[in-house]
Amino acid sequence: MFPFDSSRQTRRRVRRSLDRTTRQITRSIESTAKAVTTAVTRSTEQAIRETRKATARSVKRTVRHTEKVVEAAIGSTGPEIVRKPPGQFVTVDGLPVHCILRGRGRPVVLVHGNGTMAEDFAICGLIDRLAVRYRVIAIDRPGFGYTARPRHRVWTAQAQAVLLHRVLEQLDVERPLVVGHSWGTIVALALAADGRRPLRGLVLLSGSYFPGHRADAALIAPLAVPGFGDAARALMPAKMSASLATQSFRPVFWPQAVPVRFKARFPVEIAAAATQARAVSEDAASMNTAVTGLQRRYAGLTLPVSILAGDADAIVKTSEQSVRLHTTIPGSTLRLLPGLGHMIHYGARLKVERAIDDLMKLR
Repeated sequence: MFPFDSSRQTRRRVRRSLDRTTRQITRSIESTAKAVTTAVTRSTEQAIRETRKATARSVKRTVRHTEKVVEAAIGSTGPEIVRKPPGQFVTVDGLPVHCILRGRGRPVVLVHGNGTMAEDFAICGLIDRLAVRYRVIAIDRPGFGYTARPRHRVWTAQAQAVLLHRVLEQLDVERPLVVGHSWGTIVALALAADGRRPLRGLVLLSGSYFPGHRADAALIAPLAVPGFGDAARALMPAKMSASLATQSFRPVFWPQAVPVRFKARFPVEIAAAATQARAVSEDAASMNTAVTGLQRRYAGLTLPVSILAGDADAIVKTSEQSVRLHTTIPGSTLRLLPGLGHMIHYGARLKVERAIDDLMKLR
């Protein structure tokens, strides 16, 4: 046996005490580090959330300011023009939709193209002519004419078709004949393909029905980018914006001249305003996507379809669009109008009326 060494026992006690102290310090450091990390993480996440909210508020303020600046600038270019909406409003989910209603009898619904509005059908005389024998409903699509375009929704062709359905539902319209012009043909086809509302038939004027390249759409589509498009529209002088809108009428009517009555009556100040300019760019940007989703459903359509187009259309390639659609929809009829451009409801209004009457006689 070795003799008892008190210093050895003391050293063991000291080591144990140091070990306990070290473990306590280590746990304390780990606990403190965890608390600090959690606090920093929470603080960082809160900061990120606050930054996102502040950014969103800033963007909304910028957009509102931009639209006010553009609209105020346009209004300052000359004498103030106050136009009274020619129709009435039907509210769907809080959105007042402007509709021109005329006549009595079986319903005919008119859906306008991109860059224009329901009044276009009044200016060309189609509404008054049809109202003699039919109940006519011409609707301003979202963002056009007197109908707003809320930013919280993406206004695809399908979304616009659903809105059209809801409007017709409130107006107690049953089995309408739907007439679409240009971009309005896409909405008309989306409504027919959806099947939720029985239709008497479709009359399609100067439409784009398949994906393709359109110079006008390619040029304006970048303005659909949120923020960038609003800034670009704000930077453009009001007089220039109105002038560009007026100049855009020439290729749309070519090879015909812009009609005098169109120049006199079309509300350029509305067409050049920020809301409609945004709607034009968004519809142009989404056109190929819309028809890509629709084209596989054309062959399944069983309702009467009449297709009309001008063979000198400078906006849409008739051979790639109207002719192709005719070969895709069983039983459809096609009428090519020689020497006419995109706005055939002006240059060939009587032929458009005849196409409507022919479908109305079928059933």
